[in-house]
Amino acid sequence: MDEIVALAMQKWPNVPDVYGWLGLDRRGNWLLKGERIGNPALNAFISRNYARGERGRWYFQNGPQRVFVSLQATPYVFSLEHRNGGIAAIAHTGVVTQQVEAALIDAAGALILLTELGPGIVHDRDLGIALEAARYSGGAPVTEEAIAALQRGEAGKIAIGFGRAQIPLQALGPAALAARFGFDPDPKPPA
Repeated sequence: MDEIVALAMQKWPNVPDVYGWLGLDRRGNWLLKGERIGNPALNAFISRNYARGERGRWYFQNGPQRVFVSLQATPYVFSLEHRNGGIAAIAHTGVVTQQVEAALIDAAGALILLTELGPGIVHDRDLGIALEAARYSGGAPVTEEAIAALQRGEAGKIAIGFGRAQIPLQALGPAALAARFGFDPDPKPPA
């Protein structure tokens, strides 16, 4: 959190929360009232002051004011890059994850990673990087057909290399992402 934000919180501790103004889309873009924020400095400020609150509600701490974020997919959107003999996941906030704990694919082909930061969807432009890094247990490259079979629930031992770790790829069942990973996709003010 920026120091100026922490100081503002101390100076004005009882500023009301804001709902319904800020969003995060499936591609990691911040949205203000549904419109993409194009200012790089504002995007960076929001990203530095983005956090998880109580009851799985994600927010941006704007000085003394907490602005809750509506999520189109998950709290994080990850880009993938080739690094250290595997791939690295970089959050839309610019933070490089240190550990990928799980990799799941849903019926629509979205790849979800569970990391120390929290859950996040992989940006669709980077799904090819994940497919290139996916291997059968014997080390052979994986085909798109094998991924499709896994999505249908057919058994398959597929893993994706993140750094030096091989993370098993699992099918994500029909349970809603928010319920499974404990986040509120659309925070509302208390009644």
